[in-house]
Order: sequence, then structure tokens, then C-alpha cells
Amino acid sequence: MHEKNFDNIKRDLTQILDKFKEVVKLYPGDTLVVGCSTSEIIGRIIGKSSVYSLGEVIVAIFIDKFLPLQVNLAFQCCEHLNRALVVEYDFARQSNLEIVSVVPQEKAGGSVASAAYKYFKSPVLVEFIKADAGIDIGDTFVGMHLKHVVVPVRLDINKLGFANITFAKTRPKFIGGERAVYYN
Repeated sequence: MHEKNFDNIKRDLTQILDKFKEVVKLYPGDTLVVGCSTSEIIGRIIGKSSVYSLGEVIVAIFIDKFLPLQVNLAFQCCEHLNRALVVEYDFARQSNLEIVSVVPQEKAGGSVASAAYKYFKSPVLVEFIKADAGIDIGDTFVGMHLKHVVVPVRLDINKLGFANITFAKTRPKFIGGERAVYYN
């Protein structure tokens, strides 16, 4: 896939994120974790054919869609960095997240995480997070970074290029048993 073909990816991802925002109501201060394999998007095996320029396109669209909503973005690295997350420094400090010392690279962290590190104002990496929602492009397994309880979100689009996309939101745990009264 050449850069001229990124127009389709841009269009499709924009539509996907618009639909996601309609279905999943995120509020200022909420966190969205994003996992993405550019290799999978172009039809290759995850981790084998990273495309940094495609990572830049994806990060730019996410920032454009969620920064105005004051939603914190966390871009998940690949398994070579133990799925650490690129976040803004201020968010990490305010959330009392433990910062780790590593800088993602295209072949160790992935194209999207590397691009996020470049585009964020003050990027840092953290090992763990408990996000309010997640988008997984290319079977990168973001579930480990979501709050309990995870609820699958179904949209009518579940592919970006060749990559599978799954969506999730979270809800508070129901506790207290049969006499408890719950809100949604």
C-alpha cells in the first residue's frame, strides 16, 4: 500500500471514529486507549511491515477527533515494549501513573506509538492504565488497559484496510447483590 492509498484509510478512519463517538459517549478527562498495527492495515502479519507514515496519519486523525473533546489518548506500543502506552506527561502526572524510561521506535513500539511520541506535546510512556474505552485496530489486544467491566461495542464497520477493528467501552461494576439499585 502506497501513501496515495492512504486517502481511503483517512476517509474510513474518520467515518469510523465519528460513528464511535456517536455510540460511546466520552467526557472531558476520560481516557481512550488505542492499539493499532499498520502491518495489519496493509494486509501483512502484525509486527512485520510497519509503515511509519501510515502511523502518522492515524495518530493525526485520533488527535483531531478527540483532543477537542479533552479526551486523554493512550497509544499502545507493541509487545517488544510490553504494550506500554504513550501518553501526555500532564495526564500521567495527574493520574499518578508510573512513567517508564523508553522511547518507542518503528520496530520496537510500532509505527503508531512512535508517531504519537512525535506528535504529543510532552510524551512519556507508562506501563499500565485503566482506560474508559478502547479501539483495537489489527488485533493488538488493548483489553489489558481497560477498566472493569468491559462492554463490547458493535459498529457496522469492523475493518480498516485489511485489519480487524474491535471497540469497547467500560461501565462501573455492579456490586451489592439483589437488594442493590443500579444506575446506567
